[in-house]
Amino acid sequence: MDIFGTGSGYRWMDAYILAWVVELGTDSFCETFLNYKNDPQGKTSGQMNHAARSGNRNFAEGCERLMTSMSSGLDLLNVAKSSLCELRDDYLKWLLRVRQLPWDDAASEAVAVRRLDLDPPPGSADSAGSTGSPRTPPFSNRRFAEHVLAQYAKFAQWLDSPDGFVRANALLILSTRTAKMQEAYIRHVSEAFKAEGGFKERLGEARRKERARAGSEVAPEDAPRCPACGAGMRISHRKHDNAPFWSCIEYPGCRGTRPYDGVR
Repeated sequence: MDIFGTGSGYRWMDAYILAWVVELGTDSFCETFLNYKNDPQGKTSGQMNHAARSGNRNFAEGCERLMTSMSSGLDLLNVAKSSLCELRDDYLKWLLRVRQLPWDDAASEAVAVRRLDLDPPPGSADSAGSTGSPRTPPFSNRRFAEHVLAQYAKFAQWLDSPDGFVRANALLILSTRTAKMQEAYIRHVSEAFKAEGGFKERLGEARRKERARAGSEVAPEDAPRCPACGAGMRISHRKHDNAPFWSCIEYPGCRGTRPYDGVR
């Protein structure tokens, strides 16, 4: 049993890759369209950069925390999603500040940005497992950076536009889209937790299975008989001090036990 939860596989998830695209696009937007004239103290720029960074880094940290703490992992994932929602509203405010309405949902450019899909991770198409589902490709910083930049390039006509109205609209859509993707992942993780439990539950189950395995290695002819039902017995361990004792192999149907003194 793998007692650890989701680990580094998140690095190739679309929800994480798109968060990088949003952060890079936000850095460029703030540098270009927020300056000492319209943001003299740099507060708006700083908040937007912080929100974009949070939507990225807290997602990563949350996924890492899921390995050993479902609670803190989910908390960080929710912070990431909430930060992207904050960033979404910052772009909406920027548009309102310049007395512009965001793109209509049916506008051609809005539809194009929403429907543009990310490429699969590099190497995933030729690394399908026996079930036919793609395996997560090996991670390297260079391959990851190449993939992020390639995905940014797919949106570059909007994110690098000289028109701030175009950039703000595209990033408004992308921050909303990324937040929804992260929310879907949070729901998925929550459902998995309800079905499988967290780290402590997996650790406890692994210990129980190992104890059962160790006890099952006792040869039947060497084990004592259960005083309650006459069935065979195996070595079990008390939870509070891990001390061994004989327990009936029919447990939980039979709860017969005998002290274990090292003699069978």
